[in-house]
Amino acid sequence: MASKILIFVMRVSLGWLMLYAGIVKVLNPQWSAFGYMKGAKTFSVFYNWLASPNILPVVDFINEWGLTLLGISLILGVFVRFSSILGALLMALYYLPVLSFPKVGMYSFLVDEHIIYVLVLLFFANIKAGRIWGLEKWCSDLPICSKFPKLRNLLG
Repeated sequence: MASKILIFVMRVSLGWLMLYAGIVKVLNPQWSAFGYMKGAKTFSVFYNWLASPNILPVVDFINEWGLTLLGISLILGVFVRFSSILGALLMALYYLPVLSFPKVGMYSFLVDEHIIYVLVLLFFANIKAGRIWGLEKWCSDLPICSKFPKLRNLLG
């Protein structure tokens, strides 16, 4: 029982962190990932390409709404496997620009918060965390999941 409570609290807490991070970006029309990507220390050619004028609006949209939807998914406990895998990928993309091997940022050595987020999200995907006091179990029992069984794979 204690492990279920801990997993639930971790899922909702990380969900709130991601939701807040996303929604402040969505609500701020001046926000852009441009500066973060232009300062990339690793894979700078790739991140400069992502920061190019033709691609940046797509990157900003994916960033803003990816974080927001990841947060909603984790809080409600629905599509947690799918959103956690995509969220882990997003967090890995946040990690690489600040990596100046072996230092990450000013105060980390190899591991920073983004790596912790990646690991926790992959843990959530692996243990089907949305079924622990989340909506996943209820959603997987809906008739649409019987009609389209591949939806159950997204749910977990």
